[in-house]
Amino acid sequence: MKLDQLAGNAALKRQLSAQADGRGLSHAYLISGPAGAGKATLAKLLAAAMVCTGQGEKPCGLCTACRKVRSGIHPDVIHVDIPEGKREILVEQVRQMRSDAWIRPNEGARKVYIIHSAQTMNPSAQNAILKLLEEGPAYAAFLLLSDNPGALLPTIRSRCEGAALVPAEGTSSPEDSLARTAALELLDLLAKRDELALYAWAVPLEKWNRGELSQLFQIAVELLRQALAPTPAAPAQVLAAAALPKKKLLEAVSALEKLRSDAEFNVGAGHLAGAMTARLGGLLDHPS
Repeated sequence: MKLDQLAGNAALKRQLSAQADGRGLSHAYLISGPAGAGKATLAKLLAAAMVCTGQGEKPCGLCTACRKVRSGIHPDVIHVDIPEGKREILVEQVRQMRSDAWIRPNEGARKVYIIHSAQTMNPSAQNAILKLLEEGPAYAAFLLLSDNPGALLPTIRSRCEGAALVPAEGTSSPEDSLARTAALELLDLLAKRDELALYAWAVPLEKWNRGELSQLFQIAVELLRQALAPTPAAPAQVLAAAALPKKKLLEAVSALEKLRSDAEFNVGAGHLAGAMTARLGGLLDHPS
């Protein structure tokens, strides 16, 4: 299984590759780890591997299915997230997912549900998804992403393959790492709605390479997801960003995920930094 896009985590990559080559990928994974560890990256790679139509090692990264997963438009890879104006994934969303799961895939051999911030599900939602994990159709797969897996029911954890991630050494693990520091600065600027400061702050990013910018975008997405359902222990910048309208936070997440995808291609750092300020700056123009 090709997991080159995931930084570090060599032991986990060996485990998943052996599993894929042996009994095959599981129907459920609990992908855990702190912000910047690569949860969303691994989820996309697993989803792509499950729907990949290319030859040889999967995900091939080149077939139409892989490209659609990377762009977030594959009809059989469904993202479930905290609704606008809410602080948790609702039981109604899980029930809708359960109904949808029994509709066969549109294009792929499998139908994959990526559940972001899974730890925010309340007990009713957790019990509903537990039934789905136990009795769902064979072609359905569920990827639960969480920075606090202990908040999930033991019965849910026992029915998922564990995939615990750690930030790659020298990137986002230390508190003073360049990408994490920059991501926290970005959240602070968004919370202050300071568009001019955002543009000035982004100028030095033009000297970063695409890998560094990709890491920045990834960590910023994880931190913004924390801001959608903050805990008292969250960084001050996350708590400040939590005061922004949920719609703005979700739009910022979407913009940064698109930039993270663009960074995988031959796009210049200056273009990426400019696109980021244009998209995020636009979100600060009109409070809502």
